[in-house]
Amino acid sequence: LCFKFLAIAGRCGRRGYCRPGPNGQSAPIGSRRIDIRMARRRVKVFFDGGSRPNPGHMEAAVVIRGVEYLFEDLGTGTNTDAEWLALLAAMEQAQSLGLADIELIGDALAVIREANLVLNTGQATNNHATRFLALAAKERPARVRWIKREQNLAGICLASRHPR
Repeated sequence: LCFKFLAIAGRCGRRGYCRPGPNGQSAPIGSRRIDIRMARRRVKVFFDGGSRPNPGHMEAAVVIRGVEYLFEDLGTGTNTDAEWLALLAAMEQAQSLGLADIELIGDALAVIREANLVLNTGQATNNHATRFLALAAKERPARVRWIKREQNLAGICLASRHPR
């Protein structure tokens, strides 16, 4: 490694040069190949589901790399059912696009907690969790996490369809 760009931080004796390397010579920044492996960024997959009224007509949205995927007419059910269907749609859409190392991001805390529990234990507690476990067996998500409703791109997509 090239001493992590010490010249930029102003800790180098000569301006624009790194500290002497293993061979005792200083080298200008950028003249040596630096073997720093960049961490591959996870693909963020936002999901959200809802039913109007609750229980009622369910719909879901998934946003991957800025592209919106809408799923309408998912039947009748509760908001929790709609959130689970959105999570399943997100997994299916990511797998159909051939994405690996995905981070599933949603705003339904109960669904997020249960999905993480299912991933950690390998035991499903309901039909939605069973389908989720089957999809995770094909390509396990790197992470499933909660965010605020205002930050969920899929939630914003769904909310824009139903102005108040």
